[in-house]
Amino acid sequence: MMSPLMFDRTGRMACAAALCFIAVLSAGCNSGNDELQAWMDESRRNTPVTISKVAEPKAFEPFRYPATTEVDPFSAAKLRVGIEAPARNGPRGPDTGRVREPLESFSLDAFKMVGNLKQGPVVVGLLKSENAVHQVRVGNYIGQNFGRIVAISETEVAVRESVQDAAGDWVERDTALRLQESGK
Repeated sequence: MMSPLMFDRTGRMACAAALCFIAVLSAGCNSGNDELQAWMDESRRNTPVTISKVAEPKAFEPFRYPATTEVDPFSAAKLRVGIEAPARNGPRGPDTGRVREPLESFSLDAFKMVGNLKQGPVVVGLLKSENAVHQVRVGNYIGQNFGRIVAISETEVAVRESVQDAAGDWVERDTALRLQESGK
């Protein structure tokens, strides 16, 4: 029977022998790397170095605002002029006291025109939002910017929205919902 001391000594010797074996193997592998390193060095020496010239940057020319008598659109004075200006002849703003229609709770981007119906002189537009199709007529309100339908044709529903500009004035903006072709 082996004593624990003898087993410890043989284990150490086996470990030392394994380390020596690994060291010899790694030394043998290094000889192949020398050839590879020599080939890489030779390739670096023989490869021509090409440096392309970077084009000169274009000269920056700042924009000059020539209208010295008008208000600079980027100044705070623009807002003061809008506030101090007398009432303009443009639209006075939307009627905020009226009862809002159901389609005004959706953004105008949520609608797609999918068709229209015509019975005599009356044209009804078919608009799809989410998974519902809505019938709209000229005069209906739509969208979140106080949009009102002003015309319906076979290919589009014309909408006039009332929005505020930077000076707080109400301006009208025309947009259209065009007929969407069904993708098959």
